[in-house]
Amino acid sequence: MKAGRLEAFTDGVVAIIITIAVLELPVPHGFDLAALRASAPILFAYVLSFINVGIYWNNHHHLLHATDRIDGSVLWANLFMLFWLSLAPWIIRWLDESDFAAMPTAAFGFVFGMAAIGYFWTQARIIAVNGRDSTVAQAVGSDRKGKISLVLYATAIVAAFVSPWISDALYVAVALMWLIPDRRLERAVRS
Repeated sequence: MKAGRLEAFTDGVVAIIITIAVLELPVPHGFDLAALRASAPILFAYVLSFINVGIYWNNHHHLLHATDRIDGSVLWANLFMLFWLSLAPWIIRWLDESDFAAMPTAAFGFVFGMAAIGYFWTQARIIAVNGRDSTVAQAVGSDRKGKISLVLYATAIVAAFVSPWISDALYVAVALMWLIPDRRLERAVRS
């Protein structure tokens, strides 16, 4: 089976996730800078979530363009990833309504950490279907950056109960690490 339908489905789900997330944002109560400043924490959570969902979408796009074949196991792994990404609007709302308490802050890391596991699972299943000498396998290698991300998410989950600010800093660090484009798959497709 070719990867085109999976890519199209994932694109659609990601578009819906982003749309729902922005529709969940409360409008500031007032018409001045102070009202906007009061909305800054939820805007931060939205921007960070948007960037994270965008990072998954971008990397997924490159992953599937380097993929020759998929099977049912890839579809299920991809659905697992999409399930966790679909919780982004919910986690943003919980953060807002709890004033960024420890548990919702930890849950943010859990949700995006589980999405990372879903991405790794999808990647692993693609490699299993296409072989260890496939373009994806060669490009991904040991995936050190991905493993570091999981460690940072796990650390941030625990740190949320010490200081949510530490967790937020770690979540930003993960996003920044991935904002620097990962060209491994992109280069592999061009070769």
